[in-house]
Amino acid sequence: MRVFITGGAGFVGCNLAAHHLSLGNHITLFDNLSRPRTANNLAWLKKLAQTQTGVLQTYVGDIRREDELREALDLAQPDLIVHLAAQVAVTTSVTNPREDFEINALGTFNVLEVARNLPKPPAVFFASTNKVYGGMEEVAVIEEATRYRFRDFPNGIDEHQPLDFHSPYGCSKGTGDQYVRDYARIFGLKTVTFRQSTIYGPRQFGVEDQGWLAHFIIATVMGRPLKIYGNGKQVRDMLHVRDLIAAYDAAWRNIDRVSGEIFNVGGGVDNTVSIWAECGPMLEELAGHDIPVAYSETRPGDQPIFVSNNAKANTLLGWQTQVKLWDGIQELWHWVKDNRHLFA
Repeated sequence: MRVFITGGAGFVGCNLAAHHLSLGNHITLFDNLSRPRTANNLAWLKKLAQTQTGVLQTYVGDIRREDELREALDLAQPDLIVHLAAQVAVTTSVTNPREDFEINALGTFNVLEVARNLPKPPAVFFASTNKVYGGMEEVAVIEEATRYRFRDFPNGIDEHQPLDFHSPYGCSKGTGDQYVRDYARIFGLKTVTFRQSTIYGPRQFGVEDQGWLAHFIIATVMGRPLKIYGNGKQVRDMLHVRDLIAAYDAAWRNIDRVSGEIFNVGGGVDNTVSIWAECGPMLEELAGHDIPVAYSETRPGDQPIFVSNNAKANTLLGWQTQVKLWDGIQELWHWVKDNRHLFA
């Protein structure tokens, strides 16, 4: 199998590449290496590839440049494109909406156009986001002692939730989301869209604007200050990167049946946590001491709660989450501690 991964040196991309290397597949990574520390992931992958049966090729390029993308895909001739390259921060989209649009909307359009015009068009998987549902202000939320909860959606939000693109990031990712779906309907390209919740796991270099759990752990391990936006009761369902990769694998196995589908994929109701009121004590237990934090105003567009209803993916893909939240948090904690030199 030949797999082409945009953003392949990023957190999800390098984990996905490592998975396919272990299966003996041919991997092409396409990345502009603009994110801090992606070079560390690339170096790790190149070393790993020496011990695996799969083949790793890398191409430094930018999805905003169709010519670079076309050149790489002409050489790779993949069976599957997993499109992960993105501008990922809501805050950055507000300060630089043009760059956000060019990467997330135009970049995704470029991937689709090049893919459909290859001699043998590959399948395309797109990493979308639950942010396409916006702030969901119309969904009733109840505040409890340590968390928010949905009043009327005990099993979480499914794919029937109305789209409401909030923030330039929501607009740009939502544009890509809908283009990917429509290219299956109009051009017959085999596509699957994954509206992903909070993904976490090893090799995540989280920062304040993205990858919050990894950011909290890195700051705690390195003794750096932490700021919590809002009251810390905001709830997220946490999906371990290995479970996300398992969802991609399940979609590939069923691609003829699920082409054109959109799936909410998250940790679900069994893997929820509030970002500080509940997560904070977990990290303090691991650290063995109190963790001081500062509080600030809630950021615009921040959902008080998002929990993914995975029923559609459970049914059509036969996919279930396997990694329990506490196990995954401990794994990430120990990875950060064992790799402190990467965060110096």
